[in-house]
Amino acid sequence: MDNTLPVIGRGYCYEDLAVGFRFRTHRRTIAESDLAGFVNLTWLTEELFAVADDADRALKGRPVPGALVYAFAEGLLLPSMQDTGLAFLNATLDVKGPTVVGDTIHVQCEVAEARLTSKGDRGLVRFANKVVNQHGQTVLEYNPLRMLRRR
Repeated sequence: MDNTLPVIGRGYCYEDLAVGFRFRTHRRTIAESDLAGFVNLTWLTEELFAVADDADRALKGRPVPGALVYAFAEGLLLPSMQDTGLAFLNATLDVKGPTVVGDTIHVQCEVAEARLTSKGDRGLVRFANKVVNQHGQTVLEYNPLRMLRRR
């Protein structure tokens, strides 16, 4: 392996992320199979998610757990921290609205805080993330604090 060649697809380093920097991810449509797989994997067997009968539901469409929306958001964000992300330290999470099978989501991110670690060899970056559906509605917000590599 030639370590002198640049790596394509590497995520942001600490120095790339000044407070106020914004970006967005690609989009992802949530399929029925995604819901079924997630419910089976996590055992979130609440009937709201595990039963297809929607006769008594006020919501149009089959709802998906907020945990699935969050997990997909993190997957969409992976390219932004590929090879540079060192740790996920904490976050608060707020579900703002429903997400249903067939919705297409993306993540809008803004750097809210950036500082060096006490040793100065790594950076801590807090993001303000909004998961947005195809109608432009924010369905989930969270603010992860991540440790990232420096150049």
